[in-house]
Amino acid sequence: MKEIYSLNQKSNFPSSKDKIQPELETDILNYPTASAIIQALEIEKLEGRKRRIIIKIQIPYSLEQVWQILTDYEAFMEFMPSLVESKRLEHPTGGIRLQQVRSKNFMGMKFSGRSVFDIKENFPHEIHYQLIEGDMKALNGYWRLEPWNLSESKVGTNLIYDFIVLPKPIFPMALLERILSHDLPLNMIAISKRLEEVFGS
Repeated sequence: MKEIYSLNQKSNFPSSKDKIQPELETDILNYPTASAIIQALEIEKLEGRKRRIIIKIQIPYSLEQVWQILTDYEAFMEFMPSLVESKRLEHPTGGIRLQQVRSKNFMGMKFSGRSVFDIKENFPHEIHYQLIEGDMKALNGYWRLEPWNLSESKVGTNLIYDFIVLPKPIFPMALLERILSHDLPLNMIAISKRLEEVFGS
């Protein structure tokens, strides 16, 4: 079962009372930022309470430039909404271990959460995240960067965030889906704006 949410049709976003309907189709997202277009946001129902989320955006910056922003982990808190901490931790085998803390108000409620990820980089195409500790039962996925031909002389980036999440039983599934459908587009827009700040429009 897969939901395709449209940022232009707010009625398609699930409320805490909504259930996922099989194969509900809406318009493909066309939400422009100053320099980027969100192409799709999909939430797929897997077995049990697992969800697979895919969000795609086209950004008119090179793979190397997007990679630079995505791997500047400790700078995330400067531009990512709701992120109050993002810092490297010591890794037992010398890899990349990242701790992030989020805090936000949503629908009149305050949420906070801590996550620790192990990260593997495959320059310049993939950045893999694996949750090793946090408020979710499981979370793993990756950023994927693909070339996007803007013109004969310029290549941008198709940026895809693809992950599977399993919340703990105490967390309502419908509420998690609503938060994700709200926050993920904002995060992608924040990345686009960060690229503009660093590299110019």
